Amino acid sequence: MPRDTAFKIYGIAVIATMLMLCVWIFLNNHFDGSVWNGMKLSKSALTVEYCEWNNTAAFFHQAMNTYSNLGYFFLGMIVIHISFYDRKNISANKNLLQQFPLLSFFFGCCLVYLSFGSAFFHASLTWIGQRADMNGTYSICIGLLGVGVYRAFIRNASPSFKKLYVVILLLIVIIFIELHLLISSVFLLPFLILLMIILTFINYYKNPDGFRMQFALLSLLLIISAFALRIIDVKKIACDPFSFYQGHALWHFLTGMSAFFLYWFYRSELSTNNL
Repeated sequence: MPRDTAFKIYGIAVIATMLMLCVWIFLNNHFDGSVWNGMKLSKSALTVEYCEWNNTAAFFHQAMNTYSNLGYFFLGMIVIHISFYDRKNISANKNLLQQFPLLSFFFGCCLVYLSFGSAFFHASLTWIGQRADMNGTYSICIGLLGVGVYRAFIRNASPSFKKLYVVILLLIVIIFIELHLLISSVFLLPFLILLMIILTFINYYKNPDGFRMQFALLSLLLIISAFALRIIDVKKIACDPFSFYQGHALWHFLTGMSAFFLYWFYRSELSTNNL
């Protein structure tokens, strides 16, 4: 991708995120917590799960934990616009992910979905908001697993099959709306992350000279750091409920960057000579 194109994509993502920030600020300043009255509270709200103060009088009950979800939105905008670039330059693309722009588009939409789902949860602290948050989280995992499975086992496919493949991934995301009510996230999320790690090493083994392993290792380091920070935040260690800094807000940033770097691990594959 030419450097000027990359700068344009990042610029568009910055502008879109700033506009979304303005929308969120407007909503938070023109509505109050009564908007959420009558909605079932989440277990997280009842147990005061996170360090940040639950300001139930404000539209955004947890301001920092809500605004920090714009990080997912920013990354999603980048990936979505990368998919547009890939679609226009399909004949010049070299690796399998670059040749499958619809899959990148799906993953970018998952990041945006998580941005809104998690913001909804931390703004309202409702049960339905928490469901949207968790389903958005699982959608990110499913998107990355879809990339890994395609690269490892499917590889080249017809345009019709690629469309069907993305539809199947979307259906799996929908299925997870009910599935994660049956299986605790304590087990389900680590299991999905373990699958992503296994697929990453399988794909690296298939083309060790083509992949930049530092992207995968950085992704792993970031997700480990994110879980450590989340535990610290939940345990209320060095907790200041009114601080600008909140550990769970940083969790949003670290998990988003971890997902983005794993996506970039696949996107930046230098060659497919070993296919």
